[in-house]
Amino acid sequence: MNNISSKNFGVTEFINPKEHEKPIQQVIVDLTDGGVDYSFECIGNVSVMRAALECCHKGWGTSVIVGVAASGQEISTRPFQLVTGRVWKGTAFGGFKSRSQVPWLVNKYLNKEIKVDEYITHSLTLPEINSAFDLMHEGGCLRCVLAMHT
Repeated sequence: MNNISSKNFGVTEFINPKEHEKPIQQVIVDLTDGGVDYSFECIGNVSVMRAALECCHKGWGTSVIVGVAASGQEISTRPFQLVTGRVWKGTAFGGFKSRSQVPWLVNKYLNKEIKVDEYITHSLTLPEINSAFDLMHEGGCLRCVLAMHT
């Protein structure tokens, strides 16, 4: 996702860690005058999980781990990060209860109350699956849909 496409989804600030010398969590704490209320780690990188916690505001910041780390990976942080009131938690399926809440979510989508289609930047065929992975790894797409039948 780049700065232009992220604005379409309500992003107010877009920070590229490669453009800063300080650790990204420090950049975010400085930018937000103490840290964010919520952070979300979505890629399964344990270093990013720690940074997501550390960029949260002391006293009330909550960091949610969405991404799934590789098998055997462990996360760590200094206890001070949690003792000062930050919350670190995980979520599966966005916290939705599949039977009771997915129909509600589908209705929201059908009524155009939530954006889903806008995340799909590429549609490829199954034989092009390697290109889909390349796009994903290069950051060249948000979501790629593979057609199982051509």
